[in-house]
Amino acid sequence: MGCLKIGFAGLTHLGINSLAAASEKGCKVVGYDSSQKLINQIKSSNLDINEEGLNELLHKNREHITFTCAVEELASCDLVYISSDVMTDESGVSELQSVEKLIYDVLDTIAESTPLVVLCQVPPGFTRKIAAFHKNTFYQVETLIFGRAIERALHPERFILGCSDPQRVDENLWLFLLSFDCPIFPMSFESAELNKTAINLFLAANVSTANTLAELCEVIGADWSDIVPSLRLDKRIGEFAYIETGLGLSGGNIERDLKTISNLSTENEVSSVVVDSFISHSKFRKKWLVRKYKELLQDCNKPEIGVLGLAYKENTHSIKNSPSLDFLALLPNARVKVYDPVVKKLPDNFNVIHCQDVYKVAEGVDILFINTPWQEFSKLDEEKLILAMRTKIIVDPYKMLSGVFPCVQKYFTLGS
Repeated sequence: MGCLKIGFAGLTHLGINSLAAASEKGCKVVGYDSSQKLINQIKSSNLDINEEGLNELLHKNREHITFTCAVEELASCDLVYISSDVMTDESGVSELQSVEKLIYDVLDTIAESTPLVVLCQVPPGFTRKIAAFHKNTFYQVETLIFGRAIERALHPERFILGCSDPQRVDENLWLFLLSFDCPIFPMSFESAELNKTAINLFLAANVSTANTLAELCEVIGADWSDIVPSLRLDKRIGEFAYIETGLGLSGGNIERDLKTISNLSTENEVSSVVVDSFISHSKFRKKWLVRKYKELLQDCNKPEIGVLGLAYKENTHSIKNSPSLDFLALLPNARVKVYDPVVKKLPDNFNVIHCQDVYKVAEGVDILFINTPWQEFSKLDEEKLILAMRTKIIVDPYKMLSGVFPCVQKYFTLGS
């Protein structure tokens, strides 16, 4: 492959993890972002991104990495990725203006022959519009997962590549992708863009089906955890299926794709009833915590509440569409103490008390909610935890505690 020089424009979660993986492949990399504050944070190893192995890779390959606020430094790159995260509004619709501005800033800098690769997620039809201005444009599907981004960036299952002509892929881009030793699927722009959305819709279908059945288990006396192992042995469902029960769809990416397909279906007079049902069910599922809380108000008048876990899932700093935050937003007048291993600050509209550890949260509370399945919570001293509480009621959706049930007044979990 020689020593390719690769640019990454946009250094949020997607960009910084993709850049780190490229540096590990022996490439020289240039990381560009217009935010001087963000560049300073990266250079000082003060990243507000929690990903195992990220800081280690950046340090290991630091001699081959340049971080800059000068877009002109991308001009010397052999290929440039547009790698900024795409934000969504409250209804899950992508806000593409900042991505478009970033693309045109880069196009004003690089040569016409330099391949431009749109890595951030965009709706079908977006990349072809860019290719009208820059012929050597591609769209690459990203499948990073919060909490496993470095693992996924270094060891992808395959590459899905949108092209104006799938028979003609830029040589430098092709050589770079070959270095990851996985299958490459060139296809049209629209096919690749929809492919990314299709992946998330299948995940949404698994999650929604699992959560629906888990809800039924709670009512009829079955236990979803008894059922899951047999499902994973069915090859049509599989070992890695998203069938662990949870509190709806969170993180923003799957929700965005559901909204994209719903809107496209409406615009083109295609039925969106299945997709709309996923959206509706996710909203219902996220209110599980609130339903339990309202049920428990019969036992505790004006209870003091403890919440363990703010991130939308374990091993990530992201609170995007977090069920825990949705829950807290509906308790504006309650006294609430919170703890999360990574998330140490919430928006100003959340009136909560941040504690330094789990046991400070449990001290004197009536109801303890364990809303994120951090591994740390499965290793707690359960006797110490329960003794610290006043009224011993625990809502533990993900079964992080093992032996507390006989020792508490009430104990609730998902799917049983």
